[in-house]
Amino acid sequence: MLMPGKKSDKFVFFALDLFVSLHPNSKRITYMDFIEELSWRGMIHTMMPGTDEQLKKEMTTAYLGIDPTADSLHIGHLVGVMMLKHFQRAGHKPIALVGGATGMIGDPSMKSQERKLLDEETLRHNQEAIKKQLAHFLDFDSDAPNRAEMVNNYDWMKPFSFLDFIRDVGKHITVNYMMAKDSVKKRLSGESQQGMSFTEFSYQLVQGYDFLTLYRDKNCKLQLGGSDQWGNITTGTELIRRTTGGEAFALTCPLITKADGGKFGKTESGNVWLDKRYTSPYKFYQFWLNVSDADAEKYIKIFTELTREEIEALVAEQAADPGQRPLQKRLAKEITTMVHSAEEYEAAVEASQIFFSNKAVDILHKIDEDTLLAVCEGVPRYEVSRADIDAGIKLVDLLVEKAPVFPSKGELRKLAQQGGLSINKEKVADANAAATDAMLLNGKYILVQKGKKNYTLLIAK
Repeated sequence: MLMPGKKSDKFVFFALDLFVSLHPNSKRITYMDFIEELSWRGMIHTMMPGTDEQLKKEMTTAYLGIDPTADSLHIGHLVGVMMLKHFQRAGHKPIALVGGATGMIGDPSMKSQERKLLDEETLRHNQEAIKKQLAHFLDFDSDAPNRAEMVNNYDWMKPFSFLDFIRDVGKHITVNYMMAKDSVKKRLSGESQQGMSFTEFSYQLVQGYDFLTLYRDKNCKLQLGGSDQWGNITTGTELIRRTTGGEAFALTCPLITKADGGKFGKTESGNVWLDKRYTSPYKFYQFWLNVSDADAEKYIKIFTELTREEIEALVAEQAADPGQRPLQKRLAKEITTMVHSAEEYEAAVEASQIFFSNKAVDILHKIDEDTLLAVCEGVPRYEVSRADIDAGIKLVDLLVEKAPVFPSKGELRKLAQQGGLSINKEKVADANAAATDAMLLNGKYILVQKGKKNYTLLIAK
């Protein structure tokens, strides 16, 4: 925090007023020092000298590049997005750069092979989808001087001829300088048998030109990114210095890992996406709810806006009673609400209680199909005939002859009489009762329970 009487007081009070205007309903209307905030959250890996001084001197514009190879962000992008969010909260101006041009090339940083290249139509579609997601984190629409912007480097690279590029950009950066970058040395050292194409080798020049363009056009003096981007970012600061004599800065965050050494953000089914079409809010919520204690303590600092005091209180609560898992529960709540909505979060919590709650019957009949299937992931499934259900087939026939849920009708009848058979969490004592359309969840599913923990999902087709 800056103290009264210092040279930069004027910016402190500007940032405070700006934060209040941007967040009229916020419970924590206080000026936030960006570097201090990222430091205690463990979100700084490397920072160029002079960065902190620049941010305390004036409202500063910074940009962060986002890979547009899909029409949704995944949680691997969230560290950078949270950096932009904290940056705007601190009174500075964030720019999200969608790499339409660089997406057509492929960044070699920490990659063992080249990426699939995309056409312009796909890139434009992805850009619009990503902006909608970023609007959950950043203010793009107010008239505040630090409102966020989104740009696409394809817009200034598209008319740039190759001859113009090597004349106006390439001549300022030597091959020796480019070869010294870790991302290049790794690919040329023999770790990858495919080597490196000229296209990829030139990537750092293209990204450097992005920084130069934003420096010239939008007075952007800082680039943010992951630690694997340090080489590309510093090429940009060097290009700015050599072409304009100006000074620009760089700040990177650590690459997020799991405590057990596994890759963050990956599940058996792939990436954890922000778009509900690819990862349901229920699965999204469950991902955060099930992280380890060590990871929860780290992630809650990185992926939420909770204060240091709030997090310390949660850590103490977790230490006192780990079984209650307050860190995981709060982490899952904060990030699911931020990415989706409070309503989606509440629905996810409800859905997670289906197998245990006394309200399970009501919950089952109101959750959507994707959530139902996510909740029942790993539950055995059998297809049955919709025509049989329409005809009122007896449960004893449906669950033995049409679907092998029970090995025999005698076992089914015995369990039903003992109160151990439930359909959609409602006990059924009469095994000869008819299956009806009213039993179908989302018009096609029946959840059969035998005993306390044995479930089967029937799918009527």
